[in-house]
Amino acid sequence: MSDSSVQLQIQDHHVVMDNGLLQVTISKPDGHVTRIQGYGIDNMLEVRNKETNRGYWDLVWSETGSTGTTGTDELIKGSDFRVIVENEEQVEISFTRMWDISLQGKLAPLNIDKRYIMLGNTSGFYSYAIYEHMGEWPAFNLPQTRMVFKLRKDKFQYMAVSDNRQRHMPLPDDRLPKRCKELAFPEAVLLVNPIEPEFNGEVDDKYQYSCENRNLKVHGWICSDPAVGFWQITPSNEFRSGGPLKQNLTSHVGPITLAMFLSAHYGGEDLVLKLKQDEPWKKVLGPVFFYINSFLDSDSDDPKAWLWEDAKQQTLNESESWPYSFPASEDFPKWNQRGNISGRLQVQDRYVSDDYITVDGAYVGLAPSGDAGSWQTECKGYQFWTTTDADGFFSISDILVGDYNLYAFVPGFIGDYRNDVVLTITEDSDIDMGDLVFEPIRDGPTLWEIGIPDRSAAEFYIPDPDPTYVNKLYVNHPDRFRQYGLWERYSDLYPEGDLVYTVGVSDYKNDWFYAQVPRKKDDNSYEATTWQIKFKLDSVDQNATYKLRIALATANVAELQVRVNDEKAEPPLFATGQIGHDNAIARHGIHGLYRLYSMDVPAANLAAGENTIFLKQATSSSAVAGVMYDYIRFEGPPSSNSNREKKEI
Repeated sequence: MSDSSVQLQIQDHHVVMDNGLLQVTISKPDGHVTRIQGYGIDNMLEVRNKETNRGYWDLVWSETGSTGTTGTDELIKGSDFRVIVENEEQVEISFTRMWDISLQGKLAPLNIDKRYIMLGNTSGFYSYAIYEHMGEWPAFNLPQTRMVFKLRKDKFQYMAVSDNRQRHMPLPDDRLPKRCKELAFPEAVLLVNPIEPEFNGEVDDKYQYSCENRNLKVHGWICSDPAVGFWQITPSNEFRSGGPLKQNLTSHVGPITLAMFLSAHYGGEDLVLKLKQDEPWKKVLGPVFFYINSFLDSDSDDPKAWLWEDAKQQTLNESESWPYSFPASEDFPKWNQRGNISGRLQVQDRYVSDDYITVDGAYVGLAPSGDAGSWQTECKGYQFWTTTDADGFFSISDILVGDYNLYAFVPGFIGDYRNDVVLTITEDSDIDMGDLVFEPIRDGPTLWEIGIPDRSAAEFYIPDPDPTYVNKLYVNHPDRFRQYGLWERYSDLYPEGDLVYTVGVSDYKNDWFYAQVPRKKDDNSYEATTWQIKFKLDSVDQNATYKLRIALATANVAELQVRVNDEKAEPPLFATGQIGHDNAIARHGIHGLYRLYSMDVPAANLAAGENTIFLKQATSSSAVAGVMYDYIRFEGPPSSNSNREKKEI
C-alpha cells in the first residue's frame, strides 16, 4: 500500500481525488465519475462513452397517481460543488442538486446531495447520497435509484457475482441487432453472430445474474491484462428496500456494475416508493465502496481466483467496519449514535412438538412499523436483519434511532412473525427482548403437504432448458432455474392435459412443475391451466372443518381459484382475485413476494376415499402470467393429541 497522502485537485470542469494508488476524476459540478486511473490502466471506465455515461447516479420517477414501475429516467446532475473534508487522510466532496417549484414536472421533487470519499492507503473510493423530500413539495413516485459504472469493454471481460457464478462474458456489441435475436423480452437475446464464436447460440439476459440482498455483498469485473479487479461492495443492507430476500440486479454485459438502492424488480408496484404531499422524507443511501485490486504483487498462479478471494476479504473488512466513522454528513449516524437489540426466538407448533422448537437460521429484523410481513414491500425507511444461532439467540447492533416493529420468518414454517410492541431505538439503547415465541398459523394436524416452506420454488421440478436457449454457466448448476424460457417447457411437458399430483405416490421434486403458467396453444394463444392434487381420506369428520393452506413464492398477473371435488363449482371455494406483478417467472427469480392463503374446507366438500383439489390459474394474458408455489398443506380437524405424526407423502 502507498504511504501517499490524499490530494484533491480542483480544475475548471473536473475534480481529481488522488491517494497515490488511484486517481478518480469527477465532473464539476455534475458529479459524474469520468475517469478511474491506476494499476497501469489509464481509465477503467468506457472511454468511448460520453463523460455523462461512465459512472453516475440516476433514478426513475413518476407523477403521483401513475401506476406501474416505469417513469421518467433522470441522470442526477449536480449544480453545486463543495469540499466537505480535505486533509492528508481523507477527502470528501459534495455535488448537490436542489429542487424548487420552478422544476415541477422536470425533475423529481428531491434535494439530492451526492458524496464521494477517498481515504489514504485505500485502493478504492466510497459514495453515498442524501435524498430529501420537503413536506410542502408535490407528491410523486420513485420506482428506482442506483449507481452505475460502465467499464472498458476491451479490458473487463470476466464477471464474478458469487463463488459459483463467474464467467467470461459476451461483448456489448454482441447485443446489437445484427449479432443477436431479441427474445420474448428486450433484456433477453439469443447470440447468433457474436464477435467471439464461443458465445454463439447462448442467451444473454441481465436478470440471470440477479441476487438476493442477503447475499448481494460484492460483485464486479476482472481485467486480464493487467490483472485488475473492479468491485462494488455493499457493507450493509440497512439502506436497501425490501428486506433480505429482495432480489436486485448486479453486474451484466456492458461491462456494467450496479449498486441498487431501490428497485421494483421481483416485486412490482408494491415496491415503488410513493411520497405524498405534506410527507417529509429523508434517507441516506450508502455509503458503498468501489474497490480496485491488483494481482501485480501476488505469487498465485490463478489471478482471477486471487482477485475474487481478495475482494471477498475486503468485503468482510468493510462489513466489520460498519457503520463507518469517516462520512462527514450529520445525516449518517456513527456507532455511538445508534442502538442495539437482542433476544431469543423459538417456535411453538403443538402438532410438531410439545416443546418449544429452537431453530438455527431464523431471520429476525427491525423494520418500520406495519403488518406482519410488511417488511418485504417497505422502501421508505431502514431495515436491520440478522439470523438466530443454534440456540435461537439473536443480536442486532448499530440500529438507527427511530420506531420499529420486530419481524421474523423461519425457514421450515409458514407465515410471518411480528412483535406487537413498537420499539423505540435511541442512542446507546440496548434492548433485551427476552424470549419470543412464534406460533405459525395452524388449526390441525398435517394430513399431507407438498414442498418445503422456505419462500422459494427451488425444490420443485426445474426442467432442462430448450437447447436453443442455454446459458452455459447454468448447465449442471444449483441455480438451474436461471435458464431462459423455462416457463415454455410446461406446454412441452403437458401438451394436452395438466399436471396431476397424487399424494403418497408423486414426488414434488420430480412431479410438481416449478411454475403454474398458461399452456401455449397451436395458434400461439394461451389458455388457463388447472392442476389436480389427488389424495385419500380414511374417513371424514362431518362435524369438523378442514384447512387448506397455500403459500405462494410469487405471482404475476395471476388469479388462483381453488375447488374441491368439483372442477366446475361456481363460485370456487376460494379465489385470490388478480394478484401480483412480480415478474419473477420471466426474470428467472424462483421467487418474488411471499403470499400466504388459508381457506376452510367444509367436511361436506370431502369424501371418505378419493378426493381431488383443483388449482386453476385462471389468467392467460401472457406466457408468464402465473404463480410459483412455495408450500401447500392440508390440515385435519383440531386434535387433542398435539403431536401427531403426519402422513408420509
